[in-house]
Amino acid sequence: MLFGATVVVEIAAVVLSWRLEPEYDTLVYAVAGLTTVGAGAVIAQHRPENPIGWLFCGFGLYNATAADLLQGWGLRAAAEAWPGGPLAEWITSSSWLISGYGWTLTFLLFPTGRLPGPRWRPVPWVGALGLMLGTAGWSLSPGRGRDFSSGRNPWAVESLPTGLLLAVGMPLFLGALIAAVLSLAVRFRNTSGLERQQLKWFVLAASVAGVVLPITFALWYVTPAVGVLAALALSALPLAAGAAILRYRLYDIDLFISRTVAYATLSVALAAAYGVLIICLGTLLGRSSGWATAAATVVCAILFHPLRHRIQDAVDRRFNRSRYDALRRMTLFLDEVRGGRRAPEDVQPVLREIFADPDLELLVFLPESQRYVDLAGHPRDEDDRHRIVIERGGDPIGVVLHDSPAAFSPELLRRVVEQGGLAVEIARLRAEVRLQLSEVEASRARIVAAGNAERRRIERDLHDGAQQRLVSIGLALRHAQHQLGPARDAVGATLDRAVAEVGVAIGELRELAHGLPPALLDAGLGPAFHDLARRAPLPVSVQVPGERFDPGVETAAYFICCEGITNAVKHANASQVALAVRCQQQRLLVTVTDDGIGGADARRGTGLTGLADRIAVLGGTFHIHSRPGNGTTLTAELPCGS
Repeated sequence: MLFGATVVVEIAAVVLSWRLEPEYDTLVYAVAGLTTVGAGAVIAQHRPENPIGWLFCGFGLYNATAADLLQGWGLRAAAEAWPGGPLAEWITSSSWLISGYGWTLTFLLFPTGRLPGPRWRPVPWVGALGLMLGTAGWSLSPGRGRDFSSGRNPWAVESLPTGLLLAVGMPLFLGALIAAVLSLAVRFRNTSGLERQQLKWFVLAASVAGVVLPITFALWYVTPAVGVLAALALSALPLAAGAAILRYRLYDIDLFISRTVAYATLSVALAAAYGVLIICLGTLLGRSSGWATAAATVVCAILFHPLRHRIQDAVDRRFNRSRYDALRRMTLFLDEVRGGRRAPEDVQPVLREIFADPDLELLVFLPESQRYVDLAGHPRDEDDRHRIVIERGGDPIGVVLHDSPAAFSPELLRRVVEQGGLAVEIARLRAEVRLQLSEVEASRARIVAAGNAERRRIERDLHDGAQQRLVSIGLALRHAQHQLGPARDAVGATLDRAVAEVGVAIGELRELAHGLPPALLDAGLGPAFHDLARRAPLPVSVQVPGERFDPGVETAAYFICCEGITNAVKHANASQVALAVRCQQQRLLVTVTDDGIGGADARRGTGLTGLADRIAVLGGTFHIHSRPGNGTTLTAELPCGS
């Protein structure tokens, strides 16, 4: 509501003042008034307990009314003989004092809304006394005629000692203002962390205003255009206060200050170098020579980048020490990495050391798997900590996890991590290799375990089946040999040879147990697949080439089809299955398709996982396409070498 009222007042002020004073003056002060009240409204909405927002709204609306609207009325009244012009000009002439007192209170209360301490309580009262005396002396003085269109103050009181009132009131008023500014310095010295960052924003704007406002006050009646500088300086104060109180990009102030000082210094240095070169070369080549200008421009362009880096380092060392120390620490770490004295994975301990955050964690992004892992290569799930994503060229390279958002500047952290991008990239590649190696080791372990289990099963089946029968035959032969009695010499030799052959057969069966391929594959994939289709409890179509392939490839293809049919019967409720094998570009493409319920997932069972491992060992790839309700397709590509 207050902001809406200010908008109406400023629009009316612009309409009244238009073309009766410089247009830039009219517009700039309207923007300044809206900025003050707008910042106050936002602060009051988000921090209603902080009086600074209401203070901005109050004296901002007053200033818009008394300084802008009534000034416009006074100008229009003088131009078109409207009534009330002198009264409006009289109120406008002293309105700046009340606005100044508003800033005195702002400086005392910023940023918490409370005084810095009990000893500062007299300051606002001294300022109020100075305001009353100064306003009376200023507004009733006969010497204020130049503030009126008529050239005379119609409200002057000749008998009143206005000079004395000004002599007493203005020092009190300005003394309170200076004391309020000093309170900011005291707060800044005695605080740290969040409040210190808030003060940096406001102190920067106040410092600019402290330089600009005295100059404009001294030149107000000499060069009226300097009033624009005053309006801009006063507009920066509420914006800085709002950003600080609402904590918007709070930690950017260090970077802003250092960049501002660095580029200002760079501009002065380059301008000085350009001037010296123009003078020196003009003396040698002639003042009107274009070569002097061109040479000076080229030299300044060459000096720009090295000079900027040197000045930025010097400024950071003085004004943004934390940024300078952080970047320097990371640079030293990179030198150690290049020299082989530190491992790239030490970038995380270095970041913890730089930002004094022992819980800080750096995760790297693996593009191939589209997931984040820690520096050891272990996949990590998201947690509830604060995240700062690190990108390069628009692509994520990592993320920093931390617990306290106020512990350090996100922009500084991002800059430091980008500075250590080489170490992060190397650590990411090494983490990806570790992850791949761990997956390979796990795959190999599963293959070995599956092979051993299968071998034990075959050995158990042979031992309990064929071997036991052969042992029984051998025992029966020995028993028959004993039953022959004395006539067993000739027949006994034959029985001994038979028992020996049985022993050899048992040994051969034991050897076969160490890796028995499917017997149906002896005739090739075609007969084996047709036998699978014949024995399946549902219709199975077969498309298979007649040529032979590597035994390992044929075995893998056979087990793929076996697993596919088994899953279709047990889990998919399929009505038919299609087996297809074809060879293209030295790759054997094996597909098993069913029309079942779909939804197959290799992570939910060991059968498909074992298939993937078996195929990976052969250098192939394995894919599952299984949407719920649309059936399942198992696809394997194996190198066939033909």
